[in-house]
Amino acid sequence: MSRRNLILFILAGFLWGIPYLFIRVAVNPETGFSPAIVVFMRVFIGALILVPISIYDKSFFIAIKGWRYIAVYALFEMVIPWILIGTAEQSITSGLAGLLVASVPIFSTIITSLYGDKSVWQPRRLFGMGVGFLGVFLLVGIESFTGSSDPIAILMMLGAAIGYASAVIYVTRKMPGVSGVAINGIAMAMTAIFYTPALFILWPDRAISHNAIYSVIALGIFSTGIAFAVFFTVMAEIGPARASLVTYMNTAFAVVLGVLLLSEPLTTGIIVGLPLVLVGSYLASRKASA
Repeated sequence: MSRRNLILFILAGFLWGIPYLFIRVAVNPETGFSPAIVVFMRVFIGALILVPISIYDKSFFIAIKGWRYIAVYALFEMVIPWILIGTAEQSITSGLAGLLVASVPIFSTIITSLYGDKSVWQPRRLFGMGVGFLGVFLLVGIESFTGSSDPIAILMMLGAAIGYASAVIYVTRKMPGVSGVAINGIAMAMTAIFYTPALFILWPDRAISHNAIYSVIALGIFSTGIAFAVFFTVMAEIGPARASLVTYMNTAFAVVLGVLLLSEPLTTGIIVGLPLVLVGSYLASRKASA
């Protein structure tokens, strides 16, 4: 990996690790927005960044032909997961949210096996799934039984992870070779349209903190628009397999930033579950060399 690609890789990990912090601040029940409005704002800003890029490189006109597939992708990648994440982060820490999303590779492995990928039965991948699920089980159990976190919010995060895994597999099968920037730009525009009524129905009748406003803007610019553009640039250079490793960096950034910037507790559940989920996800997503 060249120095340029390494820098972009780390940048992508940071940009996709910090949104959980931004979301946590933005959806604060007392000083922030409702989760639906946060989703609208982040995708609206993201679409303003990605759609012009895809129009400029002409990939937009290829992607828009598959708008039906993109609509399904948007539903499971953005519409459902991002409202679940925003709602969950009103009652759990940003670090825990980022950690639970790290289970995406495990669910992706299971879903691809349903499509006929028999490599899932390789011993290393089976071991990885077992370790990963043990990590999730211990994480959920410890956090729930110790009262550290809301079990419903934890289930919402796992639901978002399943949505992420399903969406990427679906759109990859339906639209192979089509620009990820274009697909996600269009998906964000669709999601923005879906959540537009929230602006009129759920707009807060109280003062919103400056931190919440700045967090939403940063979420849209950096962790939605720029992050997707950077990630797909890296993926084009180093390939999807190596680019997928950014998932593990996201989690590390999410946990560390939550502890350092929001003074979130480093709970027993996170200490026990973090290494198991990361190692399990890594092993579950790695196919053996031919």
